[in-house]
Amino acid sequence: MPKTSARLLALLSLLQTRRDWSGAALADRLDVSLRTVRRDVDRLRELGYPIAAVKGPEGGYRLSAGTELPPLLFDDDQAVALTVALQIAATTPGSGLAEAAERALNTIRQVMPSRLRHRITALDVTAVERPTTRPAEPVDGGALLSISAAVRAREILRFDYGSDGTKPPRRAEPHHVITWDGRWYLVAWDLDRDDWRTFRVDRMSLRTPNGPRFTPRALPGGDVAAYVTGVFRGSGDPSGDWPCQGTVLLDLPAATVARYTREGLVEQITPDRCRLTLGSWSWPSLAAAIARYDADIHVVGPDELADAFAYLARRFARAAAGHTATR
Repeated sequence: MPKTSARLLALLSLLQTRRDWSGAALADRLDVSLRTVRRDVDRLRELGYPIAAVKGPEGGYRLSAGTELPPLLFDDDQAVALTVALQIAATTPGSGLAEAAERALNTIRQVMPSRLRHRITALDVTAVERPTTRPAEPVDGGALLSISAAVRAREILRFDYGSDGTKPPRRAEPHHVITWDGRWYLVAWDLDRDDWRTFRVDRMSLRTPNGPRFTPRALPGGDVAAYVTGVFRGSGDPSGDWPCQGTVLLDLPAATVARYTREGLVEQITPDRCRLTLGSWSWPSLAAAIARYDADIHVVGPDELADAFAYLARRFARAAAGHTATR
């Protein structure tokens, strides 16, 4: 029989792997008696682990949520995944959780076995945000938790939005908390506008208590990522597609174009030629985005894209002529 401390850790590890365990199953896995299992469960409870007794023909145990966070056990893959997630949270601005994530990361590193510590040291992850004209406003971590709790509980939120509090509070059915381009947003059904809206969390001042519970509505398109992408692109399309999409052939290697293409499809035609399918919010902006690759272009389609190139050519010709005339 293993020592008591090792047996307790093994018991705790089993309780974390699935919701319910019968006493007999635990005794069989640990190769001990039912009496020993009951005694070890009592020891874990004394250490702060909320282990509930499950009623039934055989009886059993369940590791449930408690009022405090007891020590946890992670296998190697879970420890690596948790460390990577904390690294990203610690280097992502605007969430209000960076400091807490850094402290949690240091705690995990201190107790991590050397074999795992070496793996994590080799994998140093940093979240890099795109440059913006204005830095994102910091978001209170407590506000994020309160909004997320309302989403989970399906409770109507009341809040002031970007005002001095003199206007009536907004009322909305919260559905998803998302992050986009360094900012945090709430996707919700606006009860006063009778439509879907996205609210910046840093501009929300929550009022308490929350409103009554609600029955969730179906998000347009059914997918929050596609819906939000469509909203911020200005397409109004729940699929998230750009309103203008076109295809061209570029006299550049596909590997070169792919390095500078954040969105779009790049296909190799020959070693020195590729097909690029890209989208934008207007045809002239799409043509300008393609022109930045600085290569000969053949428009595959549609005709609107070819017309946009002709329009830009005339505009650029006028700009060049105006510059020459002022010399």
